[in-house]
Amino acid sequence: MSTHVHLESPESVLKVTLRIVPCVLFTFFCYLAVGLQLAVLPGYVHDVLGYGPVVTGLAVSMQSIATLITRAPAGKLSDTIGPKRSVMRGQVVGAASGVLLLMAYAFERSPAFSLGVLMLSRCMLGLCESQISNSGITWGLLQVGNAHTARVISWNGVATYGGLALGAPLGVLVAGDLSFGAIGAAVLGLGLLSLAISWSRPAPPMQHGARMAYRSVVARVLPFGGGLCLGTLGMGMLTIFVTLYYASHHWDGAATALTVFGCALILVRLISGNWIPRFGGFKVALGSLVVEALGLALLWLAPNAALALAGAALTGMGFSLVFPALGVEVVTRVSPGSRGAAIGVFSVFFDVALAVAGPLAGYISKDHGYAAIYLVAACGCLVAVALVEAMRRGRLVGQPA
Repeated sequence: MSTHVHLESPESVLKVTLRIVPCVLFTFFCYLAVGLQLAVLPGYVHDVLGYGPVVTGLAVSMQSIATLITRAPAGKLSDTIGPKRSVMRGQVVGAASGVLLLMAYAFERSPAFSLGVLMLSRCMLGLCESQISNSGITWGLLQVGNAHTARVISWNGVATYGGLALGAPLGVLVAGDLSFGAIGAAVLGLGLLSLAISWSRPAPPMQHGARMAYRSVVARVLPFGGGLCLGTLGMGMLTIFVTLYYASHHWDGAATALTVFGCALILVRLISGNWIPRFGGFKVALGSLVVEALGLALLWLAPNAALALAGAALTGMGFSLVFPALGVEVVTRVSPGSRGAAIGVFSVFFDVALAVAGPLAGYISKDHGYAAIYLVAACGCLVAVALVEAMRRGRLVGQPA
């Protein structure tokens, strides 16, 4: 059963938004630091340190692995010590990862040592990501209340994708005009700046009340996580393999497809407003997954780059609200004192989908071509539709707590 609220006036929406944005600003700084390294790190490990593609891929993936491992404990910690302290711990770790990047650059003439320090930096950045992203949502919920859960999660997503979108080209400019060491200095500076801002903000009141057993939280989140995982596979497969997919058709514009996907995702989050409170998380998730499936199917069948671009846009529009729509339903099914843990567990399924997307898409494309990747991803969305519909009918999940 979904939670519905009355429609808000524009003034009320603006007031709530102005209370949310400072909380998710820390998420923006975190993902800006992540984005700064996205396009620069592979070339540095491969061309400067002299390692092959396997080691290069491992260096890039180390952050995601660390995030996957620490995401759920980070959510639990946010419930225990409060989101402000949790965010600040993440910012300290993020700043330390910048120091390690500077060390890796300083010792690049000793490739083995430099790589080891670089790997440690990536792990620390992954821990920073799990701490700040989860706690930013919890902080926002404590600021504006559970009635605005969808808006908090949506704005946290805007901060995430906005930071990545800005960070990647900025990192190329910084490393090109200065050096890789300047990336480390920028990551350190972002960590210290965001730490100073969070230090100056008052801590939100802690959520009192009994906390659920962690096993019980996992059990309640599991069906929702399954839907999120299936929906996220499409996003992961698009972002990882769209360049090779375009190249296989001898099309130009793969980078434009990624840009259109990201812009469509952010645009829907910005204009969705009261969609989730008005229609309920389940209905919005169902509609979103159907749109995403259509976009992926269009990518599969696209006879030219223009229709593939339209497919990328539809995929971004559809995927945009899957996380917040299902996330709203997740937090209503746990006690108030366990909502940080629930968001942490729920986010793990997002991380798992991204970890699985690359190898799965590679296996599919090996025998069936790159277009088949998007057919499989579309089918995954349709399975998610069936799963969410079963939850909506109360067959897999209980009533809100």
